[in-house]
Amino acid sequence: MMQQELTWKVRAFVLLKINREIGRRFVPVGVSNRHIHLSMADIETLFGFGYALQKYSPLSQPGQFAAVETVTLQGPKGKLGKVRVLGPARPETQVEISVTDSFALGIKPPVRMSGDLKGTPGILVIGPKGSVQLSSGVMIASRHMHISAEEAKVFGLKNGDIVKLRATGKRGIVFENVLVRSGNDHEIEAHFDVDEANAAHLKNGEMLEIVP
Repeated sequence: MMQQELTWKVRAFVLLKINREIGRRFVPVGVSNRHIHLSMADIETLFGFGYALQKYSPLSQPGQFAAVETVTLQGPKGKLGKVRVLGPARPETQVEISVTDSFALGIKPPVRMSGDLKGTPGILVIGPKGSVQLSSGVMIASRHMHISAEEAKVFGLKNGDIVKLRATGKRGIVFENVLVRSGNDHEIEAHFDVDEANAAHLKNGEMLEIVP
């Protein structure tokens, strides 16, 4: 885990150096597959009383991790198995899927930023010890980029800004309406779901340029 954290810090240092020297701003990509954030109450319902999530691997954002645990999502049309749980626990359970996933499940979630659950559809979440019928919480995550306060200052950005990110290559594209999320608990990375990444043949760690 320490080695991975060091890698992120080195990457951030290099990107800041590039920006200072040539005035071009690059952001690494993090491709986000379907996943679920669980409340403590729902963790206990799904996995057992007093259960604690087991860490599988750290994520790029400080303190967050992919857990060993997975769940099944059951919609009106179909189900998706082995949906990864991300930790730590949150105040409210939230499910993030792609448009393709929504077709398979038979639901129509809106595009939302994390935490904005009002008016989102629910779904049945099935775990090894029980199940939870959510009344809301399913969304297609809005594309966004994380950046620390220090990095944002160098990049000339602030929390809440909207930027465009350019991907090059045979399926080059400009992603518009990318929300900047900045603060002390953020590390530089742009997050896209699998559908968006596949459209531009993007992989984890590839660089996108902020369009001036």
